[in-house]
Amino acid sequence: MKIESTGKAIAPSAAGEARPRSPANPSTNVASGGEKVQLSSLSSSLQKAETAIAQAPVVDKQRVEEIKQAIAKGEFKIDAGRIADGLIDSVREMLASQR
Repeated sequence: MKIESTGKAIAPSAAGEARPRSPANPSTNVASGGEKVQLSSLSSSLQKAETAIAQAPVVDKQRVEEIKQAIAKGEFKIDAGRIADGLIDSVREMLASQR
């Protein structure tokens, strides 16, 4: 298949046009044309959670290396009871925070 250029400029479509960006701080009240927007406290809580997650380290590289070495040496032991207790505790915390 051959594509030929006609040399004519193509007008930009509506989809390709730039849209106005939302404000940097979405929790502020915005008055535009007599309209007022106010976000709920849940929005503020979500914004704080996103900030906390962004600041948390993704991986503890030192701990990963320790585990790799323990596996390589055959010294890595899995304590199923400890894992189960941790899961139960985290579910309890999650349920308590929803109340």
